[in-house]
Amino acid sequence: MVKHALSVTRQADFAAWYQDVIAEADLAEESGVRGCMVIKPWGYGIWERIQTVMDAAIKEAGVQNAYFPLFIPLSFFEKEADHVDGFAKEMAVVTHHRLIGDGKGKLVPDPEAKLEEPLIVRPTSETVIGNAMSRWVQSWRDLPLKVNQWANVVRWEMRTRMFLRTSEFLWQEGHTAHADKDDAMAETLRALEMYRAFAEDVLAMPVIAGEKPENERFPGAVATYSIEAMMQDGKALQAGTSHYLGTGFAEAANIRYQDKDGGHSLCHTTSWGTSTRMIGGVIMTHGDDDGLRCPPRIAPHQIVIIPMLRENGEDAAILDYCRDLEAQLKALDAFREPVRVLLDTSGAKAQTKRWGWVKKGAPVIVEIGPRDVAGGNVAVIRRDRLYKADGKLDTAFVGKGDFVAAAAATLQDIQTGLHAEAKERLHANIRRDVTDLAAHFAGDEKFVGWAEVQWSRPTGAALDGIVAQLKALKLTMRNTPLDAAPAEGACFFTGEPAVERVLIGRTY
Repeated sequence: MVKHALSVTRQADFAAWYQDVIAEADLAEESGVRGCMVIKPWGYGIWERIQTVMDAAIKEAGVQNAYFPLFIPLSFFEKEADHVDGFAKEMAVVTHHRLIGDGKGKLVPDPEAKLEEPLIVRPTSETVIGNAMSRWVQSWRDLPLKVNQWANVVRWEMRTRMFLRTSEFLWQEGHTAHADKDDAMAETLRALEMYRAFAEDVLAMPVIAGEKPENERFPGAVATYSIEAMMQDGKALQAGTSHYLGTGFAEAANIRYQDKDGGHSLCHTTSWGTSTRMIGGVIMTHGDDDGLRCPPRIAPHQIVIIPMLRENGEDAAILDYCRDLEAQLKALDAFREPVRVLLDTSGAKAQTKRWGWVKKGAPVIVEIGPRDVAGGNVAVIRRDRLYKADGKLDTAFVGKGDFVAAAAATLQDIQTGLHAEAKERLHANIRRDVTDLAAHFAGDEKFVGWAEVQWSRPTGAALDGIVAQLKALKLTMRNTPLDAAPAEGACFFTGEPAVERVLIGRTY
């Protein structure tokens, strides 16, 4: 029997395992404010890697970064009725600008400092950015206008879980304005493809890209698209969304432009975003019973070197050997970037450091002791395959030069392997032969996967009835895959001719 590093396994209790990974990998911790987390250096380092790679992709598409206020006047939201209805229950509201003592040792809002207009703590920025766009767009020459911001948002969640659903989280939100629907739709789908490629290539997290059903659209949107990832327990995680907003937000914010003929038209707008929820997706896609397995492209440190110090005269030679290895590795490129290497000279015991980095998910761990130095070797542990068939730790002893020569290829192999493993699991757990949802999803809620069924795009009361039926089974429609096979036969729910296929599953 293998004795794993975590106290709970995925099979025994997936929810508890997830929390254990976050704690043992030192990713985040509770903050003292309900629903808000402290993201610790390793967790934030992963987010920085996500930011770095995605920001480059955003800018390559001609989008410029900007920043908009955290506080948004309530009147901005009231101009867009569908939007405010969708977010009303989640909004945090600022009503006073000063506190005073109550004479009993407590601080309370000063009645004399009540704001004339309440301010909403940013849940999303369509309204405030739309207000700015109404000033920035005057003629067709100003279009398309494309901006993005990296920021925090607040949505007051009742049931919270770190990284997946928190009252405050970090994200990027892109907002664009266009002269016509075709250009705006092209941008909407470009952003969706950016997220799909990022999830697959950078996070090694296979996803299904598609359009959300009408009942799952972003409040006020004409069309919403998403990437959906399958976690190891079979549940779906919405990992990024892109919205075509039509002219509704433009009308509310008065975003108009003068066309080439001198007339005035409303802009067509889009918004798209993804967040620190992606880190939760990485944990539940790649983690194992020893902690996180971090894809090399987002690992803050791709290779960690641990000197096996003995506190004697050999230590200087070991450290010199490690520093030389560190320098050689840092001179290499992997994924078109310098390899990120850490020489861990902290005071903990070598075994403690090894298992600490295993739990954090460092892709490659290298241990070096006196015998390695004498023999010109290194002891290598790959985090993607930690154990041998007999359950013992899989440590490879190779020549130092050979390890350096193969290091970049090793990182690529780990990245590719993690993606292949997750992709196989995703496609093996999408069933297309389900005839009874209640029976298929009955019993144990874990590890069931998704069902793909024929869909006729019903609306109104028919759609409401289907949504209620699914809700009773704790199911939701995820999206209609863009790359699905053509629809055939009758809709699973209505019996009407199907026009597409829709994915159904449990979700986070």
